[in-house]
Amino acid sequence: MRTHDDSKEAAGAATGWRRLRGGMTLGLLLGLSATIPLSWAEDPGVTDKAIRIGATIPLEGDYKVYGQAMKQGMEAALAGQTVQKRAIEFIAINDFYDPAKAVEAAKKLIEQGIFAMVNSFGSPTTRAVLPVLAENKVPALGFYTGAAFTGPGDVLNFRASYAKEVESVVDAALAAGFKPTEVCAYAQNDAYGMGGVKGFRAALAKQPGMESIVAKVDQILNMPGDNPERNGIGPVGVYQRDTVSAREGYQSLKKWEAASGNRCRLVATTAVYDPAAAFLGYARYKGETWIFSSPSPAAGNRLATMLKEHGITDKVIATQIVPPPDSSLPIVAEARKALGNNLDYVSLESYIVGKLFVTIMQAIDGPLTRDNFLKAVKRQPYDIGGVKVDFTTDNQGSDFVQATVLRDGQFIAVTPQELVDLFK
Repeated sequence: MRTHDDSKEAAGAATGWRRLRGGMTLGLLLGLSATIPLSWAEDPGVTDKAIRIGATIPLEGDYKVYGQAMKQGMEAALAGQTVQKRAIEFIAINDFYDPAKAVEAAKKLIEQGIFAMVNSFGSPTTRAVLPVLAENKVPALGFYTGAAFTGPGDVLNFRASYAKEVESVVDAALAAGFKPTEVCAYAQNDAYGMGGVKGFRAALAKQPGMESIVAKVDQILNMPGDNPERNGIGPVGVYQRDTVSAREGYQSLKKWEAASGNRCRLVATTAVYDPAAAFLGYARYKGETWIFSSPSPAAGNRLATMLKEHGITDKVIATQIVPPPDSSLPIVAEARKALGNNLDYVSLESYIVGKLFVTIMQAIDGPLTRDNFLKAVKRQPYDIGGVKVDFTTDNQGSDFVQATVLRDGQFIAVTPQELVDLFK
């Protein structure tokens, strides 16, 4: 028979065992929590109330016209948007369009905790930052670069490549009857400029008998280093980044004309605003009657105003990678309402990229993880208010290129056929 003392002893033992078992269970749970797969929880940059994304852009300095417009477009696109009851915070850090500063800014954003980098600026800066993002498994979406990066890491390009922009104009000139030997190029001497030269090369390579000239362009493209001597080799002139000196690049094209016996009729440029305007003005000052083209980073009203100061009001083509700001597409109408007088091609592109990010995030099936984000990216094409974006087959979302022509001091959107007719 169990005595009262025996019962007390047994009860005490049972209580001790329950405490021990409870402690063991708690310890086991704590141990397991350290090994729970990341897919069970949201990734860095995601809290109960917000999703934090970042960008490195030139908010100060010579290139602030880009960064400020990009920031305005992104903030307008993200205002009032939610994903799984979370607001979206956009943190932009100034990098002066400097690769070293862009890397510093990217590391700072990663330390603060971001889900993705969205709508950063520049080809040389992107080239410097991508390895850092890849190391930390941070996706890169919709950067303002047409250098068509494929990695390292998860890179999702929205805009058509600079190669595509340049190639479309050269193709139109050739279709109108220009000889391939009458087309030349002028470019910034870095990843941005060489992106455009790749399009120039692609257009020439489609023409018969151009093997020797294409080989010279390949020599120019394949030169190693940050600022190699690319002038004086073929139908290409270059200028050094962060300068506006047009003389050496111009002389490179004149040397090509003299050596080859060919005359440049179209010069496809890949520059930014000030160097582009300086080169066009210098060539006109020298008496050249060349037709010029300029890609989206140096296009629109700002370029028209700068060219007017050089007395240039015609014979310039500028390509854009989003519809015109006066387009009737729903996304453009929405951007006009949101941005008002701040709407231009740059802020419109950023607005579209912001809406693209929100749309993909809202399509995520399950927890807000980077893996699920990338699955949503690849799952289906997206229609962003009339702008088609498709990552299902590669990392290039859009190949849309809109040609505009300088008439009476303004760039006017034209159809592909009207562009061909311009060259006739």
